[in-house]
Amino acid sequence: MSKALSRVLLAIVSGLALGAADARAQVWRSDSGQGTYHNPPLYADYPDPDIIRVGKDFYFASTTFLNTPGLTLLHSRDLVNWDIAGHVMPKLTGNPKYDLADGGDYRHGVYAPSLRRHGGRFYIVVTPVGRNTRIYSASDIRGPWTARELDREAFDPALFFDDDGKAYIATASSADGTITLLTLNADLTAVSSAQKIHYIRGAEGSKLIKRGGWYYLFNAIPRRLALTVSRARSLTGPWETRDQIDDTTGGHQGALVDLPDGGWYGFVMRDAGAIGRVTNISPVFWQDDWPVWGTPEAPGRVPDVAAKPIPGGAFVEPPSSDDFSARVLGRQWQWNHNPDDARWSLSERPGYLRLKATASDQFWTARNTLVQKGQGPRARGVAKLDVRGLAAGDACGLGTFGKFSSQLVVTRTADGRGALSTRLVESTQQGPKTTPQGETRTIPLADLWLSVEMDFTTDKTALRYSLDGKTWTAMPGDFPLAFDWRTGTFQGEQFGLFCYNPQGGEGRLDVDSFTLSKP
Repeated sequence: MSKALSRVLLAIVSGLALGAADARAQVWRSDSGQGTYHNPPLYADYPDPDIIRVGKDFYFASTTFLNTPGLTLLHSRDLVNWDIAGHVMPKLTGNPKYDLADGGDYRHGVYAPSLRRHGGRFYIVVTPVGRNTRIYSASDIRGPWTARELDREAFDPALFFDDDGKAYIATASSADGTITLLTLNADLTAVSSAQKIHYIRGAEGSKLIKRGGWYYLFNAIPRRLALTVSRARSLTGPWETRDQIDDTTGGHQGALVDLPDGGWYGFVMRDAGAIGRVTNISPVFWQDDWPVWGTPEAPGRVPDVAAKPIPGGAFVEPPSSDDFSARVLGRQWQWNHNPDDARWSLSERPGYLRLKATASDQFWTARNTLVQKGQGPRARGVAKLDVRGLAAGDACGLGTFGKFSSQLVVTRTADGRGALSTRLVESTQQGPKTTPQGETRTIPLADLWLSVEMDFTTDKTALRYSLDGKTWTAMPGDFPLAFDWRTGTFQGEQFGLFCYNPQGGEGRLDVDSFTLSKP
């Protein structure tokens, strides 16, 4: 029976109980279905949020660092249920390290996008680390996006269109704390003037909004994981500043978005451990024209549970599982850097993702690691593989990817046998440190199932394998999960499919499917 036909029959049988099974399969569901939600709406690493409303639709831009495609964009009708709309950058440009040249550059890339809509177009402003600021625009949130580059580097830029249509960028760096306002020309291709307008010690991550004749400037203060708000009657000040919330009360980088009924809602990033930085949402009320996070009954705190800002609406979530039957990769997938497109394919064997071994002497510098976000509080990723095409010396498989990369590694030995081992790759400031875990197992080079289970309540990973998809064998070892802003990818732990060989060669890994579920 062909793979396609077997999937059709399985879908028919499974469809009889689809509703109940689908609900049970969700790793995290913020929407209670009873008019409330539980923070965070997305229990995964979606850092540096910027959220806007266009009519009844909300759009959310998030940092992706070196992952490609770059800059994830999400869509929602209620701020609780989100799906991935697309990405801004098909490839990262402007630095050969984006192609993993000279060891790559996992610590940099694209940070803190600013999203706005004006004159029928969407605009994204972002500053790749060490590069000049870019302004991307598109008529559709799904793209295609065109880019123009300014003549300077504006750290964590905040794009703002005033009521008269004039465009500005506010920028602040925590190294200095001075907030500068850049005035843009009419077609947003150049800076026409720059003026220092405010100072907040340690400020970065600026966001600008306007309400009722007041301008509001939000800033992250990373050194104390806090969020401030400043207000003024003029963009050039004078500004007065108040503390808002911090990571103990909800988060430290974000702002507000207006609702269709005229109200406002908060969004804010919080460091959440190994999962990375999650984005919370929060009701907001006003006192003397100052925003207060939370409710009058519980002010100054992002609630764990609250009434949905917009009631009703269906449950929606980003895709996760994939049978690789489409002509393009699912929008949940990204590469660890710009991929080598000659070394992967969805068409050479339809219904499978083919990863051809890339040339690298170790995992951290290997191209074409395919990743998607880990999900909390617990998630299990299972990859069904065909390992018959592996060549001697290949190192291919599935694992976590981050500060700690815990991996199930399959290879073909020199005498043609299959071998399965586990290892822990730790990212340190001195470079990657690889530690084998447990004994190598002899396996047939045939169909193979690999399971990676992330438990963010204990910050541990469990690795298992199966020869038939039914009976599972646990692999011994200590496999931690962690987030560390000094090392790793500056992101939460991810799932990663990989295949490389120190000698290169023509070995390949065929991935039949990836399934995400509760453990």
